[in-house]
Amino acid sequence: MVGWVVLITGGLTGIGRATALAFAKEGAIVIVAGRREEAGTELVKQLRAFGPEAEFIKADVRKEDDVRAMVDK
Repeated sequence: MVGWVVLITGGLTGIGRATALAFAKEGAIVIVAGRREEAGTELVKQLRAFGPEAEFIKADVRKEDDVRAMVDK
């Protein structure tokens, strides 16, 4: 999965978080979206420990404007 780019919404807890970590361990570039910036920043630190690139985008998927901005970014 090296070089793949994965966007995970709701990735700060539970299945989303586990999925983000699994992809990072396999070398994917992981983009995690969620509502809590502090938790997102902490998760990105953990993801980067595996070596791949990782980013957090603050977004609420219940809001159309947030979804559009997330996809554009």
